[in-house]
Amino acid sequence: MVVQKKYTIISLSLVMLFGLILFYIGTDGFTAYTAETARVNKLVKEKPKFPNVTLEDSKERIYSFSEFENKYVFLTFLYTSCTTVCPQLEMNMSKVYELIPKKYLGKEIVFLSISFDPDRDDPGTLEKYRGYFNSDGETWRMARIKDKSELESLLNAFGVIVIPDDNGTFAHNSAFYLVDKQGYLIDVMDYKKTDEAAKKVVRILKKEAGE
Repeated sequence: MVVQKKYTIISLSLVMLFGLILFYIGTDGFTAYTAETARVNKLVKEKPKFPNVTLEDSKERIYSFSEFENKYVFLTFLYTSCTTVCPQLEMNMSKVYELIPKKYLGKEIVFLSISFDPDRDDPGTLEKYRGYFNSDGETWRMARIKDKSELESLLNAFGVIVIPDDNGTFAHNSAFYLVDKQGYLIDVMDYKKTDEAAKKVVRILKKEAGE
């Protein structure tokens, strides 16, 4: 009985150990407890490059993403007719924007909100929308990507999930995205943690400036 009990304990221990190993592997070392967290970890690890897309902003200016060359870009993805998460997302972005020292804005970093509903979010609509969040249209721009294939390539590259329904609305994930001066995605941040996001960005900017 003692021997049998000993083997039972060993067997259970091995099963538990094997399960723990699988959980560790399946959760990226205990850090990814959800599919969303795993997706974010994968993006940060892979650091995708911002695709070659053409933007049209609220001032009706048309340019490629290279407009922001040698600058960090703090990004969100939205659609203006959203009545749920998007207003909160942009309000929180405005909080981060206010926490960035003015000396960096426009010179070392720009803020950019990109609509994934280009048919409805024309420059006039974006111009009106930016006013709700104190976006100045310059150091924080709101833009659309008219070319649907270019838009799709960006959403896919940055893991932005957008699912339209029959009512003209979209189910989508939301986050803050930080792109470095070479155009590579280097971080995806929780949009609800504004202070944490701002501190992280300021730390990066200060390090870049040698401060």
